[in-house]
Amino acid sequence: MSDPNTRYPLQVVVGLEVHVQLKTRTKLFCRCETRFGSPPNTQVCPTCLGLPGALPVLNRQAIDLAIRAGLALNCSIPPVTKWDRKQYFYPDLPKGYQISQFDLPICADGYLEIADPADDSEVRRIGIVRAHLEEDAGKSMHDEAAGLASSRIDLNRCGTPLLEIVSQPDLRSAAEAKAYLAELKLLMTHLGVSDCEMQEGSLRVDANVNLWIDVDSKRVATPIVEIKNMNSFRAVERAIGYEVDRQYLAWEETGKTIETESKTTRGWDDSRESTFAQREKEESADYRYFPDPDLLLVRIATDQIDAIRESLGELPAATRQRLQSQYAIKTYDADVIVNQGRRMIEYFEAVAAASGDGRRASSWIQQDVMRTLKERGGEIDDFPVDQAMLGDLLGRVAAGELDNARARNVFAKLVESGGTVETAIADLGIETVGASELDSLCRELLEANPQVVEDYRNGKTQAIGSLIGQARKKNPNANPQLVRETLLRIVETL
Repeated sequence: MSDPNTRYPLQVVVGLEVHVQLKTRTKLFCRCETRFGSPPNTQVCPTCLGLPGALPVLNRQAIDLAIRAGLALNCSIPPVTKWDRKQYFYPDLPKGYQISQFDLPICADGYLEIADPADDSEVRRIGIVRAHLEEDAGKSMHDEAAGLASSRIDLNRCGTPLLEIVSQPDLRSAAEAKAYLAELKLLMTHLGVSDCEMQEGSLRVDANVNLWIDVDSKRVATPIVEIKNMNSFRAVERAIGYEVDRQYLAWEETGKTIETESKTTRGWDDSRESTFAQREKEESADYRYFPDPDLLLVRIATDQIDAIRESLGELPAATRQRLQSQYAIKTYDADVIVNQGRRMIEYFEAVAAASGDGRRASSWIQQDVMRTLKERGGEIDDFPVDQAMLGDLLGRVAAGELDNARARNVFAKLVESGGTVETAIADLGIETVGASELDSLCRELLEANPQVVEDYRNGKTQAIGSLIGQARKKNPNANPQLVRETLLRIVETL
């Protein structure tokens, strides 16, 4: 890739480390709850606090969810996995070590396919190095705004089960990184592995970024920088974009030399839209990994893996492809529907089947249903216009019994009052205009407007449009499309 703002061809190289909180009721090695928003230090026990004599007991559901995620990410699941202690000393890590996985992760060697942001008809395959289980640390809260410069520790998150998903450095732009995260979040929420709420800390992202720069037929690489403190996918995209520019300028300013330094960590300041230096990044040797003596090896039976594989069902990428081919909708429309979740997919398919028109069903769901849901709140399962009702309504539109404007009046009536399409139509005083009545109305308008007929015959086809409004004034129930078709038919026979 060559950036127009640089003098040398360069390629952006990005790898992501994504921590996904598993959707379990209790923690990884104890029975404390993982509920978000509880008062500080109220969801703790001797085990997650690391008190002497407390021993961990493995949460079986965390293993199942990790396997579920790994299979969906096309990873291999080993017959045996184990636990290791990762040593480091932070105020929010009371044990002085984190139980994680080092050389035998539960998932490895997978991939995730994403649409190329530059061309959504192309697919990019992003490799997954590994996905391993580990317990979370606590949370440090710094009170700098009040001027006290004090810090407090909330240990509620200690022991919360995480799945760390590490990608290969296969991403080649900030936009690709954002697309990868969106697809990964969709997959994890679709499978029920995690709720992926970034504002609650159940999805966290670190980005490893460097550049490959071509100079005099040789390729040089800038030092890898790990970026932290990103609280949204948009922030990830902006942070990577900023870091690309910063690294290139630093490379030019230092005389195009590459420093031989360890990987460094930089934080992202969202208000200033810039990264800032934090510390030198630790390597695996610094963590002094060794097998956890309190936990046995985990043996994963083939039957267990097969049962979980069978339970996955259709994954989002396959659903998108099927909706496009089965209902003749666009890639963007299929993506919007799939991103709303399994229940919206089922709602769309039921409406499309009932109405016989997938494209119209897609359009109405995106414009009317989703807008109303946003305004009123709630989920699609609680929506007052169920699949059968909307399918009936759109079927009448497709048959020419209602135009879109009238149909939207009926839709609004159903949202507010419920009932059936038939009763809503009756309550609104909407009547079907018969073919003979419509024919008489159109002939009357043409006779009263001979200039329109003359203009049409002279090539001004848009002249007919002026009569459609007149038809609606005379009979508000007249379907504009049928009025147009009838007018044109009559004009051709005059």
